[in-house]
Amino acid sequence: MIRLEKRPNPSRAVGMMTPVLAVLLTMVAGGILFAALGKNPFVAIKTIFYDPILGEFAFYYRGQLLVKGGPLILIAIGLSLGFRAGIWNIGAEGQYIIGAICGAGVGLAFYPADFWFIFPLMVMAGAAGGFLWAMIPAILKTRFNTNEILVSLLLVYVAEQLLASMSLGLLRNPDGAGFPGSRNLRQYEAAANNELIAGTGMHWGVAAAFVAVILAYILLNRHMLGFQIRLTGESPRAARFGGVKPNLLVVFCLGTSGALAGLAGLFEVAGPAGQISIDFNVGYGFTAIIVAFLGRLHPAGILLAGLLMALTYIGGEAAQATLGLPAAAIQAFQGMLLFFLLAVDVLTNYRIRWAKLETA
Repeated sequence: MIRLEKRPNPSRAVGMMTPVLAVLLTMVAGGILFAALGKNPFVAIKTIFYDPILGEFAFYYRGQLLVKGGPLILIAIGLSLGFRAGIWNIGAEGQYIIGAICGAGVGLAFYPADFWFIFPLMVMAGAAGGFLWAMIPAILKTRFNTNEILVSLLLVYVAEQLLASMSLGLLRNPDGAGFPGSRNLRQYEAAANNELIAGTGMHWGVAAAFVAVILAYILLNRHMLGFQIRLTGESPRAARFGGVKPNLLVVFCLGTSGALAGLAGLFEVAGPAGQISIDFNVGYGFTAIIVAFLGRLHPAGILLAGLLMALTYIGGEAAQATLGLPAAAIQAFQGMLLFFLLAVDVLTNYRIRWAKLETA
């Protein structure tokens, strides 16, 4: 029988290196997967990790790195606050969708007016939409002690149905010849989230992601609330004795993560995506969970992990186009990152023991 025995003093150095080791193991396992699909594993790994940075079209890909990384970092920062406190928001994808719907709805309500305050109103609506959607599991958790994991996750499917309904109904483009989807917000100047510096991919969503990283670092390391978050995650009993109010912490962590996910949805729908459509959501809310853990729930680590995950998105798209790899293989490759990270984490904190089964 195999059992896990907790190590008395896990190595901090090994703990810090686990993300790097997880990435290397993902490359090896991914290479085996690509070889099984009949592709050259070395070419596939090179296409995913090397070409977007140093390849022939690297200049274009570098801009896309910020476009893909921005929403991942923004959502992961919000999730990391709750995860540190043991509050598990798994429904950021739903909050991302609702933020996009609310923000786009405000912008389209003013169409075709050209007022300077339209985009700021959209930003506030996006954050408010994500916040309010996250308040559903928060209130149910604090009032009825429901499981926030299940509630937040199930609300993703409700949000997806609302997205489809809005694409086919209230927000559908009246000039779109009956096709689902809203007007293109990128063609509506007052509501467009355009690049701040042409050709770099830097838009307001990317700027917000960098600001969120800085503010999260200050919160966790220089503010009493950040201390309470860390204390609750490390020792809930000590936190209660220390005067931490768990219900307020649940509301704060879920509300903050929901607001940041809603902002990510708004910046995406007003920028790269351009419109509300049935297939608007591409899984950023779920992928951000991998980013949060790959970055060790630390703001600086999340910044680097978000860019790395964005690299797999861009490189994966390039591999699909040039090597004919199926999209499912790329998604499996991305999922391997979380699997190996968790596996290495377990082996860092526990050792495997073999024990004989006792027979009666």
